[in-house]
Amino acid sequence: MSQEETGSRIPKFAHSYWREFEEIPSFTGLQESLTTDIAIVGGGIAGIVSAYLLAKAGKKIILLDAGKLIDGATGYTTAKITAQHNLLYSEFIETIGAEQAKLYYEANSGGLKFIQETASELGIACDLTVQNAFVYSETELGKQKIEKEAEAYKTLGIDGGLATSEVDLPFDVTAAIVMRNQAQFHPVKFLAGLLREIERLGGIVYEQTRAMKIEKEDRPVIQTENGMRISCNKVIVASHYPINSSDGLYFSKLSVNRSYVIAVRTEAKIPTGVYLSADSPTRSMRAIPTDEGETLLMIGGDGHPAGRSKTNILEHYQNLAHFGEEHFGIKEIPYRWSTQDLATLDKVPYVGTMTASYDHILVATGFNKWGMSNGAAAGMMLADRILGKPNPYAEVFDPTRTKMEKADVEDFIKDNAAVAKAFIVGKLKRTVETADELEADEGGIVKIDGEKTGAYRDENGQLHLVSTTCSHLGCTVKWNDAERSWDCPCHGSRFSYNGDVLDGPAVHPLKKLDAE
Repeated sequence: MSQEETGSRIPKFAHSYWREFEEIPSFTGLQESLTTDIAIVGGGIAGIVSAYLLAKAGKKIILLDAGKLIDGATGYTTAKITAQHNLLYSEFIETIGAEQAKLYYEANSGGLKFIQETASELGIACDLTVQNAFVYSETELGKQKIEKEAEAYKTLGIDGGLATSEVDLPFDVTAAIVMRNQAQFHPVKFLAGLLREIERLGGIVYEQTRAMKIEKEDRPVIQTENGMRISCNKVIVASHYPINSSDGLYFSKLSVNRSYVIAVRTEAKIPTGVYLSADSPTRSMRAIPTDEGETLLMIGGDGHPAGRSKTNILEHYQNLAHFGEEHFGIKEIPYRWSTQDLATLDKVPYVGTMTASYDHILVATGFNKWGMSNGAAAGMMLADRILGKPNPYAEVFDPTRTKMEKADVEDFIKDNAAVAKAFIVGKLKRTVETADELEADEGGIVKIDGEKTGAYRDENGQLHLVSTTCSHLGCTVKWNDAERSWDCPCHGSRFSYNGDVLDGPAVHPLKKLDAE
């Protein structure tokens, strides 16, 4: 079957398997100004874990989410819980040193242990199973990288090492490295259980409540989109991309990437274990046991900087489908979804006090595609900090750390040069389409009265027009045909076809224009 034929079987609309779970508690929006001990912005894994631990410790907490809970990156993950973050430890030994690399490993192993123990303690059925995690290669260059990583495992005392013969894949590999006793789970089921426990402990939760700004007073005050105010002792910003990213210039210290996932029914046996390729383009695999008793194969990867894909977005899904057809035989593709991930300059997340000059605002961001273990570890670190408990990993993840290696600086300059290029190209790029040429369910940048305008014609023929200027820092957004969204190539903000914010750092929508 050709790549085009396989790609034609991809679902028309994106839909995450995890978000199909229907037993997620629902909450109202905030309609009054309140006072609390701790306010937590962001209803993903880092925010919910920190809220649970603080409520368990007797703190009065309010958890806010701009949309639906667990509907950000956590609801669109690969849901591997592992400290094996590709071939990271050999790199860390060279950049942050062996001692810090060991602490990073232990922190993520602690995040895994927390999820396992909490699911067991609270009786949360979340399809959690222990799995060995593998990184494999099909090239000689990849083999060399894996062998170097195996030496790092020995140096750090990591439970694993070279394991080429243990790989359960239907194609030959040149090398593989294993990290034993890792895990996978259903993240939405797990966090839905934590939300119920937060409610039982007296925590207050609000959905559809966008935090717009945090005022730095003696007690920080959160301003919401509908004009409400929350006064508190501490704020945790766990909104994936910090809402107040200008504090500490976080928008210049985070790179934003998108990646893609399909979940398929296969003809061939689904491998045991969780897998990630060391070669490019990246391929990620794991089994998904469904509530109906069948097993799907998840295939992910084909990532690129947000808003800067070199091809039509649907082709990324087609590439994954072609890989699945070639190696496993695809019967059906019932699910597809994408996600947006943030990486820091040194690939260690920022977890702790947001700026050195004001210690009432804490942040958790930059999980570099490994949000399940890093997110749980972040929630634990933030709770410890607020409760005055020492945490052995706080210094490693400290957002105010100043040391930058030469390679980090080079990446920083390169990424910001790409941002500047995206800004200029977006302003100058020629637009030739007219709104009349758009068919149903088609979008793009068109010219109306000589001005560039973002246009989408829905399946009922209604035209939706928005400004193409990103509300964050003024870059020109691009149309994403696969997700029917407007994506910013500069800092990764995303907007729905009618301009509503989907992903930050933007907090204001695109300006809506009159379709008449």
